This record gives sequence, C-alpha cells and structure tokens, in this order.
Amino acid sequence: MNIRPLIASDYPQVAAIYKKGLVTGIATFETEIPDWNSWNLKFLDTCRFVLEIDDKVIGWCALSSVSKRKVYHGVAEDTIYIDPEYQGKNLGKILLQYLINESEKKGFWTLQASIFSQNKSSISLHKSCGFREIGFREKIAKRDGKWHDNVLLERKF
Repeated sequence: MNIRPLIASDYPQVAAIYKKGLVTGIATFETEIPDWNSWNLKFLDTCRFVLEIDDKVIGWCALSSVSKRKVYHGVAEDTIYIDPEYQGKNLGKILLQYLINESEKKGFWTLQASIFSQNKSSISLHKSCGFREIGFREKIAKRDGKWHDNVLLERKF
C-alpha cells in the first residue's frame, strides 16, 4: 500500500472510482464525471492524494476551498473516494487520516464535510477520524429529481 500525491496521469483511474461513487446516488450531487481540467480547477493544488495497492489506484482524496475570503484560507472541504471493491478494509480511514495530517502541516485548521444523510459509511468514517456532526441541511439540493439532506461535519486541529 502506498499513498502519494495525485498527478494528472492518475486521473483516468480517479475518474473511474469517482464514477462508481456517482452510480450510488448518495456520494455526490454531480451526475457526470468532469474532464481533468474541470476537476483540477475544482480542487486545491495541495493535499491531493491517491492510495495505491500493487500500483493500482484504489482511492483518492482532495480538498476544495470553502471561501475565497482570506480569513478562511485554513478551512477546506474534504472529498474522499475508495473503490467499492476495497471498501470495508479500513483503507478509507488510512487515507482520510493521511489527508488530515498533511493538511495540518499545510496550515489548515478546519476540515469540513457535507455528506448525504443516507451515506452512513462516509459519516461513520469521518467521525472515526475526529470529525463531529455540527448540523443538518434539509433538502439542500436535488439529484435525479429527488431532494436530499446533508449532514455537516467538521474537524478542528
């Protein structure tokens, strides 16, 4: 197992894992996989990682900005995906903990997550890594014509 920075050439594998998450209907409000350029603009340049097993990318994580205001430069939203074939093996926790540690080294003081209320495994993963539930957004957005709620979590250093 190896965790390393995500690079552009990883994107086909990252996109394939992301697509598997989209299919669940409870991982993201997105319904289409973006191209590399769009994905690259969405996430911060720092703290993008892939988790590999036998040189195969089986998970990825990244941070996105929550605000362009300078006072919030140390606050980011995390995104993490593990290939369903490898879920339930504690790999998500390893990758999320790595992201937390690296983000702290880069000066982030708060990570937050907004997770579909039905996505119990992701909520549990975040709580196991020190995130606490801070709120609930009822019917925050629609996906495929259906309203969904989000659970808000945060972790402070």
